[in-house]
Amino acid sequence: MFEIINLTNEKLIYLDSINKVLNRGIKLEKLKDVIFNVIIVDNEYIHKLNKEYRKIDRPTDVITFALEDNKDIITSPRLLGDIYISLEKAKSQAEEYNHSLEREMCFLSIHGFYHLLGYDHQTKEEEDIMFAKQEEVLKYEHITK
Repeated sequence: MFEIINLTNEKLIYLDSINKVLNRGIKLEKLKDVIFNVIIVDNEYIHKLNKEYRKIDRPTDVITFALEDNKDIITSPRLLGDIYISLEKAKSQAEEYNHSLEREMCFLSIHGFYHLLGYDHQTKEEEDIMFAKQEEVLKYEHITK
C-alpha cells in the first residue's frame, strides 16, 4: 500500500501510470504488507532535503528515506519509507533525455522504490541489477518513451 502526495501547485496527470508501475514492482518483488509514500515536490523543497540529509547543496531528481536502513526498526506491515521526487527536475530530465514526462515520473518512482528495498548503484554490478529490475517493470507496463 502506498500513497502519492502532491506538494506542488501543479496537477499531476500521470498518477495512473505511477500507480501501475509501483504495483508491478511490488508484485515482481513478491511483497506483501508494505507501506510507503511517494511525495512530489518542487526543486526548492528537494534542494533543502538534499542539503540537510546528504550535504549536497543542489536540487536532485529523487531522494529516498528508507526506514529499513535502520536494522533496529522491524515492523509489520513493513514500513519502507518515503520517496521524494522533484517535478521540476523530472520535467527538465524528460526534455534532456528526449522522452515523456510520464516515463520520467514512472522511472523516478520505481527507482526510488528499489532504493527503499535496499538496492543501489554505487558499483557497476549494483547498477546492472537495479536498472534491470527497473526496466523490467517499465517495459511490462509499456512505459518506454
